Amino acid sequence: MAYDGLVTEAVVWELKENILLGKIEKVYQPEKDELVLNIHSKKGNFKVFASSGSSHARVHFIDGSPVNPPAPLAFCMLLRKHLQGGRITEIIQKDSERIIEFHIETLNELGFNVSKKLIFEIMGKHSNIVLVDAATGKILDAIKRVSFDVNRARQILPGIIYEYPPKQDKVPYKELLEGKSEDLEDILKANKGAALLRKIGGISPALAEEIASREDKIGFLIDIKEKIESNSVKPNIYYSDKEEPVEFHILKLDEYEKVCRVETFESISRCLEKYFSLRESSNQGKQKSHDLIRAVNANLDKMYLKKKRLSEDLIKAENSEDLRLFGELITANLHMIKTGMRTVDLINYYNGEKVTVNLNPKDSPSKNAQQYFKKYGKAKTAVKEKQLQLEKNQGEILYLESVLTFLENTDDIGEIESLRRELVETGYLRKRKERGGYKEKADKPKPHRYLLESGATILVGRNNKENDILTFKTGSKTDLWLHTKDIPGSHVILKAGEKEISEEDIVTGCEIAAYHSKARGSENVPVDYVPIKYVKKPAGAKPGMVIFTNNRTVWVNPKLPKSK
Repeated sequence: MAYDGLVTEAVVWELKENILLGKIEKVYQPEKDELVLNIHSKKGNFKVFASSGSSHARVHFIDGSPVNPPAPLAFCMLLRKHLQGGRITEIIQKDSERIIEFHIETLNELGFNVSKKLIFEIMGKHSNIVLVDAATGKILDAIKRVSFDVNRARQILPGIIYEYPPKQDKVPYKELLEGKSEDLEDILKANKGAALLRKIGGISPALAEEIASREDKIGFLIDIKEKIESNSVKPNIYYSDKEEPVEFHILKLDEYEKVCRVETFESISRCLEKYFSLRESSNQGKQKSHDLIRAVNANLDKMYLKKKRLSEDLIKAENSEDLRLFGELITANLHMIKTGMRTVDLINYYNGEKVTVNLNPKDSPSKNAQQYFKKYGKAKTAVKEKQLQLEKNQGEILYLESVLTFLENTDDIGEIESLRRELVETGYLRKRKERGGYKEKADKPKPHRYLLESGATILVGRNNKENDILTFKTGSKTDLWLHTKDIPGSHVILKAGEKEISEEDIVTGCEIAAYHSKARGSENVPVDYVPIKYVKKPAGAKPGMVIFTNNRTVWVNPKLPKSK
């Protein structure tokens, strides 16, 4: 990741141009390591986003509004108390480091002007956001408190005098740009990025390689300085063949220009927002889905074990005819049996073979016969009960397998959260404790929507609750319902509107249904389609579980249409 000192400086110039002397109107903390400041300035309203996450620490403007927790976190409440209504008087970068300081003038409880510093430390796993009293230099609090047990060299705790991170034994890149370093010529003789990285502070590995590859290193560094100070940088994101973001920077990186697709931005903030949203949503989504997948798999393991035991019990119960036979033989041969006998050999009058019957010596012959008839009756009842339990257990297995498919097919945080709430409502997960008496808002259906060239629309459920809504509330009798045959997946609704549904649209709909199923990576996947009026939901069935008739089947390869 190339959020180095030069990117930090470019961000500072952009912040100063837009929000210097701006007023902090709102403070939010969407996640435990994230902060959003709503700032009003002469140039308009801006949202500054800051993160202290170990893999995605940064500061930049954002356009959207992150989802906030029902109740504000403690650090957010502290910042609201100290900073809300304050004015940003200065924005600086500490030397060549990835440290940004907001100097803020505000009023205290007595109405006197006081100065605070909000310091953003962008340092990988050591990243932090710290609020400091400018007059005393003491820390008021931090988004991540660092105690002596965690770091013996530098603690970040309320009441302690704030100290900057220790300097590295490198020449700050700003000194190189200003020509102040005595070692300038020796440093610029290096032709390997690793060597430059060890000598120059504030540059990333990607930029070190870029500088090393240039013949006119001084000219390149001067060009960097001029572009940053004129706020005319053209940041780039570099994408792999799989359209995944692999790197970004405010400069062109020849190493990536040759092998990657390049997207250029007019603003460093827009570049950072897109890059990190792509990287972060994927990483967070994978983490959250991993936790849920593990929980679903644990429940599935229980269901599979229960199915195995119920099947074994059912086989035993079905093989209970011997119990009835033994009862009949004892009743027919009471005269031959005496109390105290443990076994008796009797002739099976159905086939003439000799049968050894076990007896309870404490009971009379007639009571032994009654015991066998009683066991036979229980076994027959058990057959019905075990079959019902097996059917219910199989329904739970099918439901959990469908949830697992949804989780494996998405890394969208919103979809994953919807699936988590669904699992809570169906009793497979414990409900989270609600802070401050706030309740989570109900999900609004947001199915995947595909518009085909013919004008037909295809809707795809993102979870089982949404499947039910699509099938029984959104879809009409003239629409087609599609689903992979005997394979967990989404309910798909094909809406043709006033036109008739063509065979080409049906095939496209089946391809989409196969893509949104467990068989996404397979070929020649069977997909059922049927008019939606033939789809019914059994009483008491789990979300997304339906039965249908009059269906036809098409075999297709999973894929999405070109336009969505």
